[in-house]
Amino acid sequence: MPAAIMTLLIGLPGSGKTTLARRLETERNALRLTPDEWMSALFGAGEHNGKRWVLESQLLWSVAARALTLQTNVILDYGCWSREERELFRRRSTDLGARTELIVLDPPLDVLWLRLSARNELAPAATFRITRDELTAYDGSFERPAPEELTAYDRYVVQQQ
Repeated sequence: MPAAIMTLLIGLPGSGKTTLARRLETERNALRLTPDEWMSALFGAGEHNGKRWVLESQLLWSVAARALTLQTNVILDYGCWSREERELFRRRSTDLGARTELIVLDPPLDVLWLRLSARNELAPAATFRITRDELTAYDGSFERPAPEELTAYDRYVVQQQ
């Protein structure tokens, strides 16, 4: 039986991670783990003093690890702006015998802002709203993968539209 695949989707807010994750979970018969949905249900919108990282790296990872062990493909809709975070999940997956895939969604900042502006207008009250200044700051914190990082994955895709 072929190894399960852990797909890590990364990018800034508004890049299309969750939309793509929802499509891939159906196409690939995969378990999709989207922290925003869990955060909202557990704590409301926002980051909540480090709880998001605990949710991603401990709780949701334990679910992902079990699924990968059972040969179920997993989609991690995480964002993962730092190389260190991405390497943690890649390494954990390979340690379980899973294949790894990185999908980088990196549209231009103006495109992201148009999407986020629309989302801010239409979103329910519990949705995490993002300002233009916050988006610009996030962009400065996003460590885009270098070629040597990309090649550590069994497969990678970089989308910039």
